[in-house]
Amino acid sequence: MTNIEKISNFLTEAKVFHVLTTDGDQPKGRPFGMHVVVNDRIYFGCGTFKNVYKQLTANPKVEILALKGGEFLRYDGIATVDKSEEVLAKIRETAPQIMEMYDKNGWEMGVFYLANGHAEFRQMMTTVDEFDV
Repeated sequence: MTNIEKISNFLTEAKVFHVLTTDGDQPKGRPFGMHVVVNDRIYFGCGTFKNVYKQLTANPKVEILALKGGEFLRYDGIATVDKSEEVLAKIRETAPQIMEMYDKNGWEMGVFYLANGHAEFRQMMTTVDEFDV
């Protein structure tokens, strides 16, 4: 299993994870639930009209935090916007109900992955696995 697969599996099993950004000097976090893997990268998406998207493009240092039972994942890196049709097609396949709502309302899905990523799998006070991706 690749490191990307380890992260993706954990996010899938956690179901909900949090994307942490900053708004000026104020930390902000919000729940996400959708991700896709394309070409050995994990992609996330949100509306370009949302504050989270504006924050991650203004300051692309982002952390993903996911909790599953007594374990958690911290995955940080530089949010890198990707407008490729291949990734958007995968999101349409994975989350058709979300994309139908976006299409109906004329909203744009902002898609990003974390470049220069670092992941830590922890069991509360113990590091279980840690690596750069």
